[in-house]
Formats: sequence, structure tokens, C-alpha cells
Amino acid sequence: MKAIGYTKARPITDNDALVDIELPQPIASGRDLLVKVKAVAVNPVDYKIRQNVSPTAGEYKVIGWDAVGEVVATGEDATLFQPGDQVYYAGDLTRSGSNAEYQLVDERIVGHKPNSLSDAEAAALPLTTITAWELLFDHFNLPQHSPEAEAATDDVILVVGAAGGVGSILIQLAKTLTGATVIATASRDASRDWVKSLGADQVVDHTQPLKPQIDALIAADQVGPVTHIASLNATQQYFDSYADLLVPFGKIAMIDDPDALNVMKLKSKSLSLHIEFMFARAMHQAADLDAQHQLLERVAALVDQGYIRTTAGKHLGVINAANLKAAHAELESGRAVGKIVLEGF
Repeated sequence: MKAIGYTKARPITDNDALVDIELPQPIASGRDLLVKVKAVAVNPVDYKIRQNVSPTAGEYKVIGWDAVGEVVATGEDATLFQPGDQVYYAGDLTRSGSNAEYQLVDERIVGHKPNSLSDAEAAALPLTTITAWELLFDHFNLPQHSPEAEAATDDVILVVGAAGGVGSILIQLAKTLTGATVIATASRDASRDWVKSLGADQVVDHTQPLKPQIDALIAADQVGPVTHIASLNATQQYFDSYADLLVPFGKIAMIDDPDALNVMKLKSKSLSLHIEFMFARAMHQAADLDAQHQLLERVAALVDQGYIRTTAGKHLGVINAANLKAAHAELESGRAVGKIVLEGF
């Protein structure tokens, strides 16, 4: 089967950072599905692994943690899917990735693809959807309501780095399933327009001090005090301001990897800090591993009902080393809006 991989961690500018290769087609067993991959998306985790993790000498490492495809075979213990099913998933960080024609994935972290989306549109969703869902409902414990309900609450979520992949779906989930007010950060016209189109109630500029901007919104009675902060990038840069922004017993959830944080700054307001890592359930075979299957099914229904839209921002063509290198380079620049997707071999 065709695949894209590497033999040594390298910068994306290196000719061999990602290369086109041929590998044996895997065989499904247990609760695994064998999926013929049709489309993929690229995430920061892809380039972080490529930059830092080398495979065993003489082997190729295949990365990629967002995919849409067709189930072509199932393991003997699989019960949730059948050959022919169209699926979407983010996969497992400890296993071979989706940058290949065929991939094995545990059915408990897989959902049926939204029928209303193309393969590329659906590929943009799994990893960021799982991340945003777990952040909102496992870490923040925000109450859910049906999309049809009018259920405004006093919850105010500041989303830092809102125009990226996680922010793009988090805004939609928060506005669809919670009564929270959403303040998004964005600095460029394109990213401001993007987050507004997704449902953000207010937008502030993260290149300027956050507190004066939010204080002005509060003074104008446009928002209430911030109760939750979804810190999706640059946590170390903004962390000191979070304690000033949040109400007592407020919550911060981060997804990035700061070098160091002085958590004692949170003590006087009894704030809590959460780390969201959507691979945790699969890596540690959590008892509720199928929670990811269930949430992907729920979101697929919301998409098909018209409440959630794809967060695909740019389609870079077929799945090959050259196009994946271009996707990695754009993500590493920090200027991507929405998700970068590729389709077909």
C-alpha cells in the first residue's frame, strides 16, 4: 500500500522530512477496523511528532491523526461497524497513522461519517472535535442542552487561539449545546471574520493586552465576567493574565505544551487548571474508551441536522509527501485558518 513516512526526525525543510513509500497492508483483528483511507487532515501533533520522534532504526514512521475512509474488514470482536461503512476518526497516538492507504483503528474511537459532508470536509473534524468536546464537557463540565433550546447561562468562555482547528469547532459546540457566551481571540481580518461566522459573540485582539479589552466589553454590558478560559495556544504567554480575568472558582483548560507555569498564581481565586489531551483514553485503554465513539456519533448527527459545519479551511490536493510537507510548513507558520485537508492517493 502507498504511505508517507520518515526514518528520522527532521525539520520540514529537509528533503527527507516526509517521503512517499510502500508498506504491507495491515490485517484487522480483535476490535480493530481496517479502513481504506479517503481523506486526511493535518494537526499540530503531526509536525510535533515529526520534529521530535524518530522510529526504530531501519523502519519508517507513519503519522497522521485525522481520517475519513471506508471499513473494508473488521476484527473478530468488532460489533459497531461493518464493511462498507463510511467512518471518521482521529486514531491512536501509539499506533501507525492515517497517512497511508489502509489503517487499523479500534472501533471504540471511530464514528460514522456525517452523511452531509464530503470526505475532505469530514476529515477536518475528528481530532479537534474530540479535543473541544472533552474540554467543554469533561473538564469544564458545562451543562448541555438540546440545540433547539434557549438556555442562556452566566458562563462566559474566553477562547484563546480561536481561529485554529480546535477553536473553530469549540465555538460551534459551545454555541450549539451550551448557553455560554463566547469571546474569541483573533488579530487578522480573516481570522476575525472566521470566528464571527462560527458564532463567537465577541472578538478581542490577542496581540494586545486582553484584560482592558474584556473589561471594556463588561462595562458596556456586552458580556459578563469570564468564567472559563480555553487556552488553545501560547498558554505561557497569557497565563499571568488568566488569573486576573477569571472569576473565583473559574476554570482554565489548555491543550498546548508550555515549558513552565506558576500555578500558585491561581490560588487566591481558587482557580483550576486542566490539561486536555484527546489521545489519553486510547493510550491508556480507559474504561470509557467508547466515549469517543459516542461523541463522534453525536457530532455527526449535529452536522447532518445543520447545527455544526466543517472547519476545513484549505484543500491541498492528493495525499502525498509533497502536499503533506506543504501542510506541515503552513501549520508551523502559525497562520492557518481552519483545518488543512488532503484527499485521495
